[in-house]
Amino acid sequence: MDTDMMRESADDALINGAFQQLLDSYLASRHRKKVDIITKAFNFAKQAHKGVRRLSGEPYIMHPIAVAQIACQEVGLGSTSICAALLHDVVEDTDYTTEDIENIFGPKIAQIVDGLTKISGGIFGEQASAQAENFKKLLLTMSDDIRVILIKICDRLHNMRTLESQPANKQYKIAGETLYIYAPLANRLGLNKVKSELENLSFKYEHPDEYESIKAKLASTEASRHELFDQFTAPIEEALRHMGVKYQIKERVKTPYSIWSKMQNKHVTFDEVYDILAVRIIFTPENRDMEISECFKIYVEISQIYKSHPDRLRDWLNHPKANGYQALHTTMMSKQGRWIEVQIRSDRMDEVAEQGFAAHWKYKDGMEKEFTEDETELNDWLRTIKEILDDPQPDAMDFLDAIKLNLFATEIFVFTPKGEIKTMPSGCTALDFAFSIHTFLGSHCIGAKVNHKLVPLSHKLQSGDQVEILTSKSQHVQESWINFVSTAKARAKIQAILRRDSRETQRLGEEILSEFLHKNALQDVPNAADRLAEFHEVRRREDFFQALGIKTILLGEKDIDELQGKNSGNKHGWRKLVPFLGRGNATKKDNDQQQELFTVPEKFNRKKPIFITDDNIRQYKFKPCCHPIPGDDILGFIDGKHQIEIHKRACPVAAKLKASFGNRILDAKWDMHKRLFFDATIRLQGIDRVGMLLDIAQVISSQMNVNMHKLTIGTNEGVFDGTIEMRVHDREDVKQIIDQLKKIDGLQDVTQIM
Repeated sequence: MDTDMMRESADDALINGAFQQLLDSYLASRHRKKVDIITKAFNFAKQAHKGVRRLSGEPYIMHPIAVAQIACQEVGLGSTSICAALLHDVVEDTDYTTEDIENIFGPKIAQIVDGLTKISGGIFGEQASAQAENFKKLLLTMSDDIRVILIKICDRLHNMRTLESQPANKQYKIAGETLYIYAPLANRLGLNKVKSELENLSFKYEHPDEYESIKAKLASTEASRHELFDQFTAPIEEALRHMGVKYQIKERVKTPYSIWSKMQNKHVTFDEVYDILAVRIIFTPENRDMEISECFKIYVEISQIYKSHPDRLRDWLNHPKANGYQALHTTMMSKQGRWIEVQIRSDRMDEVAEQGFAAHWKYKDGMEKEFTEDETELNDWLRTIKEILDDPQPDAMDFLDAIKLNLFATEIFVFTPKGEIKTMPSGCTALDFAFSIHTFLGSHCIGAKVNHKLVPLSHKLQSGDQVEILTSKSQHVQESWINFVSTAKARAKIQAILRRDSRETQRLGEEILSEFLHKNALQDVPNAADRLAEFHEVRRREDFFQALGIKTILLGEKDIDELQGKNSGNKHGWRKLVPFLGRGNATKKDNDQQQELFTVPEKFNRKKPIFITDDNIRQYKFKPCCHPIPGDDILGFIDGKHQIEIHKRACPVAAKLKASFGNRILDAKWDMHKRLFFDATIRLQGIDRVGMLLDIAQVISSQMNVNMHKLTIGTNEGVFDGTIEMRVHDREDVKQIIDQLKKIDGLQDVTQIM
C-alpha cells in the first residue's frame, strides 16, 4: 500500500510540474490570460484519464499536457487550443461525450475536440486504408477550424518524440505515415521547425545507422563550421552596424534528414553536400511597411562584400509561398571558396516561418486574438481540398497521392495572356495550367504558346512564363495525359473523363470474355475473370476487361490451360520475384520446395521481427520496385494474399504502404551468411583514358573477386558514363567495391543505383 501511495505521490508531482510549465509558457505568451479555463480543462482531463498509463509507463495525462505545451510554446496557439489539446483524447478514450465537453467548456472547444476525435476514431477493416480515411476526415474537419489540424500535428509530434516505447513494426508504420502525410502538412502550414523535427525523427527510426552516421559527421565538422560562420559573418555584422540595423545573425545547419535526402537524390557523399551551413539575418524594421525594402537594402550592402550566385536569388518577399513564408534567399561565395546561402528576413517573417499561420494573428492590427472563422490565408487551399473530396477516388492510395501532388508541392508563378498571375505547383505542365482554368479548356487542349513560342501539352512551365492555351473541338482526352500531368485537379478530371469513356470499353471486354468462355465450354468455371486477371498480372478485373476491350490482352491456349488448371509451377518465372541466385545448380525438387511462399497465419505475432535467412529467403516476395539486398534497411508487408513482400524502408512504394496499410507492416531483419548472390548495379562517370576499362575490370574481377555479368560504357568528348551489373553477397560488398573504384585515377563519380 505504501508503495502505491508513493507511486501516486510521484505521479502527482510529475503531472503538476508539467502543468505548471505549461502555465508558465502560456503566461509568457502574448495571449489574453485565461488561466481559469485552462486549469479547469487540466483537472477535468486528469480525472478522466486517472489510472491509465502509456506504453512508456508514465501517467496518460502527461501526453495531453505535452501536446498542449507544443501547441502553446512551439506553434503559438492560445487558451482555446490549449484546452482542446488537454481534452483531445477524453471523448475517444473515456465515457465522456462531445455534449459533455460542450456543456462544461462551450461550443468552440467542443467543436475542436470533436474534430480531433473524428480524425482518430473509426473502425477500419483489414483491407481498408485506415490512414487515408483518417486523413480524409482530417481535411474535412479543417474547413471548420484550422486549429484541429494544428493540434493534430502537435499530437503527432509528441507521439514521434516518444516513439521509442513502441515495437519496431509500429515505429515503421508511424514514422512512414509521418513522413508521407504529417511532415508535408506541417510544411504547408508553415510550421518549419515542427516539419524538420518530424522528418528527422522519422529518419531516426527508419534508418538508425545512417542517422547516427550523419549525426557523428555533423559533430566532427562542427568546429570547422563555426569557424567558417564566424569568418563569413564578421564583415556582414560590421556592415549592418554601420547601417544602424537592429539585427541578429543565426547559424542554420541542415538536419540529418535533409542531408540524407540530398545524398540520395543527388547521389553525393556527405562531404559533397555544399549547403550544410546557411546564414540567417533577422532584423527588426523601424517601420513595418518598409520591411521588404529593408531586406533588399541589406542584400545590396552585403553584395558589396561577397559575390552572389546569379542563378540562386530567391525572392519570397514579393511572392510569398502558399504557407505564408517570406524571405530573400541568396547564395554567396565566401573567402574560403565555399558557396553559402544567406537568408534575409524580418523578425515578423522569421516568426511566421517558424510558427506558420499561427503567428499571423500577432501582427494583425496589433490585436491579441486567436484564429477566427473568417481567417482567409487558407481559403484557396481548403477550396482545392474540397475539389479533390468532391470527386470520389476509387482507391484511397490514389487519394493520398492526389493530396500530396497538389498541396505539398512548391509553387511557381505563371501569367495568363492578359497578364493575370496564377500560382501553380512546381513541375506542372501546360495541360495542368489549362485544366486549372477550366475543364473544357483542358479536355480540348491541343498545345500552348509559352512566351509566344509553340510548345506541346507536356511542356513543363517555369516561374514567370506567360501561357496561352490552344484548343480544338475535335480534341479528346487521351489516356497518355495521365503520365505527364502533375496537379490533382487535372489528374482527377482526366480520370473522370477516361472512366466515363472506359465503361464502354469494359463492356466490350466482358463480351469478348463471355464469347471466349462459351466457345471453349468454360462458362461454368468459377471466378474465371479474376483468375485470368491474376494470370496476366492485372491488379483489378476492371483493368482486365479494359485490356481485353482495347486488345492489349488477347485470350488464347494458355488462358484455357490456366482455367483448366494445367499451368504448373511459377508461370511468370521465379526470377521476377527473387532477384538472387544460389551457388551451384539446384534440382527441380529443390526449386519446387523453395517456391512455396510463406502464408501468414491468423494468430501471427506482428510485433516480432521476421528474420530472412539463406534457407527461407524464397518464402518471401522481393518486388522489383526497390530491389533490396542484405544490409539494406527493410520491412515486411502482408499483402492481400497473406504473403509477405520485402521492401527497402526508403522505397516509395513502401512509403505509401506505411501510410495507408500500417497495420500490415512487419519489422524485417537480415540473417544472411554470404552464401547467396544478389544483383547490384553501380554507375561510373569520369574522364576517359587508355587503360581505364582494364583498371576497372582489374578492381572488380581480380582484386575484389566479383563476377561481372553486364558492362555498358559510352564516351562523349573524353567523358565516359557507364553501368556495371554484378553479383554480390550484400551491401557491404557494394561499399567495398565502390571504395576501391574511387581510387582509380580519372574516375570522378561512383554510385549505386537500384
